[in-house]
Amino acid sequence: MTALPAPLAEIVDDFAGVGEQDRLELLLEFSRELPELPEHLTAAAMEPVPECQSPLFLDVDASDPEAVRLYFSAPPEAPTTRGFASILAQGLDGQPAAAIVAVPDDFHHALGLDAVVSPLRLRGMSAMLARIKRRLAA
Repeated sequence: MTALPAPLAEIVDDFAGVGEQDRLELLLEFSRELPELPEHLTAAAMEPVPECQSPLFLDVDASDPEAVRLYFSAPPEAPTTRGFASILAQGLDGQPAAAIVAVPDDFHHALGLDAVVSPLRLRGMSAMLARIKRRLAA
């Protein structure tokens, strides 16, 4: 796999270091760690990601291409979606745009969640990453 930004590579390693069932628990842990939105940002002003099973909104601030800021909003009752958003937030927030664009579209397979999360939900994570990349390319 292409070199991932260090924080994202560390998350992938965390998932690789636990058994299949523990990966789901780790995903739920990430869902509880999704950063709150800053006061100046509301979900209404963010881009929706309709491919996700649950309502998810994201914002990409690339005003500094060397330190892109990512923001996500997902309801607490959508732990899988929140977990994926949190992984991307913790793994990519503050990284250079070029490093984010270089993340393989299917990196989520390296998390080893394919057996415990539905393909439809995994597609939601791919959609989040694709939208971030699209925003950075614009």
